[in-house]
Amino acid sequence: MATSFKPMSKKIRREDALDYHSQGRPGKIEVIPTKPTATARDLGLAYTPGVAEPCLEIAKDPDLSYLYTARSNLVAVISNGTAVLGLGDIGPYAGKPVMEGKGVLFKKFADIDVFDIEVDAKEVDAFCAVVKALEPTFGGINLEDIKAPECFVIERRLQEQMNIPVFHDDQHGTAIISGAAMLNALELAGKKIGEVRVVVSGAGAAAIACTNFWVSLGVKLENVLMVDTKGVLHTGRKDANEWKQPFVRETKARTLADALVGADIFLGASVKGLLTGELLKPMAKNPIIFALANPDPEIDYHEAKAARPDAIVATGRSDFPNQVNNVLGFPFIFRGALDVRARRINEEMKLAAARALAALAREDVPDAVSHAYGGEHFAFGPDYIIPKPFDARVLLWVAPAVAKAAMDTGVARMPVDLAEYREKLHRMQSRSYQVMESVIERARAKQKAVVLNDGEHPRVLQAARILREEGVCQPVLLGDVTAIKKGIVDLRLEDELKDVTIIDPRQHADLERFTQEYYLAKQRKGVSLEHAQASMRRRNYFGSMLVKTGGADGFVTGLTQSYPEAVRPLLEVIGTREGRRAGGVYIVVQRNGFKFFADCTMNPVPSSEYLADIAIATADLARSFDVVPRIAFLSYSNFGSASGGPSPARMREAMELAHARRPELEMDGEMQVDSALVTEERESRFPFSRLTADANVLIFPSLDAANTAYKLLWRFGGAEVIGPLLLGMNQPVNVLQNNASVQDIVNLAAVTAMRAQGGEFLF
Repeated sequence: MATSFKPMSKKIRREDALDYHSQGRPGKIEVIPTKPTATARDLGLAYTPGVAEPCLEIAKDPDLSYLYTARSNLVAVISNGTAVLGLGDIGPYAGKPVMEGKGVLFKKFADIDVFDIEVDAKEVDAFCAVVKALEPTFGGINLEDIKAPECFVIERRLQEQMNIPVFHDDQHGTAIISGAAMLNALELAGKKIGEVRVVVSGAGAAAIACTNFWVSLGVKLENVLMVDTKGVLHTGRKDANEWKQPFVRETKARTLADALVGADIFLGASVKGLLTGELLKPMAKNPIIFALANPDPEIDYHEAKAARPDAIVATGRSDFPNQVNNVLGFPFIFRGALDVRARRINEEMKLAAARALAALAREDVPDAVSHAYGGEHFAFGPDYIIPKPFDARVLLWVAPAVAKAAMDTGVARMPVDLAEYREKLHRMQSRSYQVMESVIERARAKQKAVVLNDGEHPRVLQAARILREEGVCQPVLLGDVTAIKKGIVDLRLEDELKDVTIIDPRQHADLERFTQEYYLAKQRKGVSLEHAQASMRRRNYFGSMLVKTGGADGFVTGLTQSYPEAVRPLLEVIGTREGRRAGGVYIVVQRNGFKFFADCTMNPVPSSEYLADIAIATADLARSFDVVPRIAFLSYSNFGSASGGPSPARMREAMELAHARRPELEMDGEMQVDSALVTEERESRFPFSRLTADANVLIFPSLDAANTAYKLLWRFGGAEVIGPLLLGMNQPVNVLQNNASVQDIVNLAAVTAMRAQGGEFLF
């Protein structure tokens, strides 16, 4: 079955598709080195003479090829092009774009590298000989788009002959995903797996594999009727091959219509339009209809629901609910198999994957998934029985389940600690998670109470759940009590947020005391008593006062306000530390590291004194992340090379002020970005530079420059960002951007909790 994705708002034109594949570098993939290759020494290590050392080690022990080469993370996607998508036998050359695409999916969803290999061999013996000979190169083999019945023979033979996983995705991918969906559909329909009657339309690789897998899950083989192009497989027919033979039944049913009478489940892996609404009407109560023909199902989703409103319907299409998409399976199954160095992918591993997917679909769906699908809300029910392909949690659920099954069944050659393995996957999946790991650990050391504004907002409630479950802090929800409690019920978080502290400023016992304290502090700065009373009923003022008076340890706000609107009450109530100024820093996380960008939120054109303060505060922040700060004051000038304009002089003066105050810090400037970040450039042109390595704290000359730089890297450069982190404040408070995700809220709350511990975490 083909893999498909979220539909575009407009139909993809033929010209668009051809341009996509041909413009620039032809195709969709490239090979890039993972080790430095900038110097002659690098090349000597990569090739001759250095390469001889790992070669000699591998010659002693071939398994060391997993350590010294890319084999442990390399899968071959192999096809002869005899059954490509819905295109049929188009041959190996024409099938190559599809195989490249499969490689893209492996990389995108599970960070697995792929070589696609198109074999010009239809004969089973020749094809198997080619694939078997490739074993030293790969950690696993993904067979793709090979027609039945040859695909059955090829997979079975290669699994017997090879000592690495061999997996024909057209068979097992659809089987695993549909099996997971079927388990959840049965639960919702109130049916028992051992009692349901199943009608299967199609008798090719996908249909037979799905049926066999469903039997492994608990469907009774005798309760299955299979229908091919000639009708029901019954004992009166003598044309069933060895793969169809197990499904031959003693039955009076001869047609699909006959078979569907009283059936509980329809499983289609056949052709478009085979099924009609009329044929569905005699099915049992609450029927389950899986019309998986691709790209067009056996029956249109809406037609099926119109004929049987009580039905649970799944298709292979992304524009209907319940898409059975192979991308939910193969990347994560191979990820788990590779990481325990499994010899094969066995039935237990496939069952574990299906059960993990089914269990995940019953969990609350993160806000990030909703964002990926245009804001659509998902919750376990008839229209959501299987996770969405862009749900990042699939990796964290399926790969460990597969790895565990491999270890439990003895096919794993390199067992792992599952808790550590999940953490490793989380780090691999999110570079920002890796950066935040030490912050979260420190926050856990001493639980702090962190107030979260907009407590009724679904993202805030989801973040509160995570903060509680992971022990990062004690979240306090600020807002309307009734609305917050309703939100908790709507999101089914009653257990996770049981007894969570909820505060409504308008009903709080300290409202009058806070008002008086604020009035006394501000009465000579233009604040009347009436103004103080009105301000303290506003959440940002109240939350700030709660922290100031010790009622809470930290405050995170800003989700539903503009940044200036959210930060102003914090500056008025909390204020900045003596000798410090407020500034906003983003941590910009790229593949090979992260850097601190300042000031990105507060001052449009900061003075040299302001810049020096922010540089020192950002350096202290970097130290709290276990980073030795190296500060670059950025400009369009390198050490006086461009004398015109005020910016270079201001940046140069800022550097001198900061250096005079903190001479132990490594800093330099004014300097251009490439001088700050490219060692060769800096060393060759400016050997006098104080920077001993590339800068990791970047101080920008203006808010325009800083904000533009981080957003370009975030939106177009593939970077992840953490922040903004508010520096220089008297107490731990932070302001979110109003498009913040659940993870953004968690990150900022964790930093706030760490900052509340004071000491070395004061910045």
